Amino acid sequence: MPRPRARPHVISNFVTTLDGIVSLQVKGHSGGGDISGFDAQDRMVMGLLRAIADVVIVGAGALNADRRHVWTAETVFPELAAAYRQLREAMGKRRTPLNVVVSGNGKLDLRLPVFASGAVSALIVTTAAGAKRLCKQRVPDSVAIRAIRGSGGVIPAAAILDAACRVSAGRLILVEGGPMLLGDFYAQRLIDEQFLTLAPQIAGREVGDGRLGLVMGQTFAPRDARWGTLIDVRRGKSHLFLRYAFP
Repeated sequence: MPRPRARPHVISNFVTTLDGIVSLQVKGHSGGGDISGFDAQDRMVMGLLRAIADVVIVGAGALNADRRHVWTAETVFPELAAAYRQLREAMGKRRTPLNVVVSGNGKLDLRLPVFASGAVSALIVTTAAGAKRLCKQRVPDSVAIRAIRGSGGVIPAAAILDAACRVSAGRLILVEGGPMLLGDFYAQRLIDEQFLTLAPQIAGREVGDGRLGLVMGQTFAPRDARWGTLIDVRRGKSHLFLRYAFP
């Protein structure tokens, strides 16, 4: 990873099928495991990126897809838990990355593990209305809430990044989605690198089935396409692990 600089270095990590689907949007099968085939090497890479990250940012949709999840390296790949901890210690990072959950409406259950377990420090970035709704619950000591002014309940990606950096002094930010959130980050040209696992699966689509691609809610090509540069490619059996840099 690049050396520390004036602004944060923002990376994203996703797994996609050969036909570009990142979520099946089927109850019980909305997460990345169904896309990767629960591939161990994909989970290892997810863990590695979380291990070096200071902040992990997810949307409310990602939380709803796996309500028991906590965004740490050890959670996604416990087989290397000790090695991940040693890596974070060697890099001088705190025990776990700050978990940032973005929710415009604030309809979150603060009893979920990411908030209530105390395993991580969590930041909820929301609107004024969302913050008001959240404060009707008991807010755990490990959870901070930041209300952001937005248009129509939409929270700009730059504001999310700013809120995260005010809580965490770290400079490496990992965006794990979902696709609407990632689309906003690409729209504002805030993604520096994209890690992408290409799984050897054709998932298929039906018209209106709601299956999600890597980026949703934004259109760039043909007039304003986002072109990346391939800087690393690795193979794990039939999975490809790709790394792109974006200007």
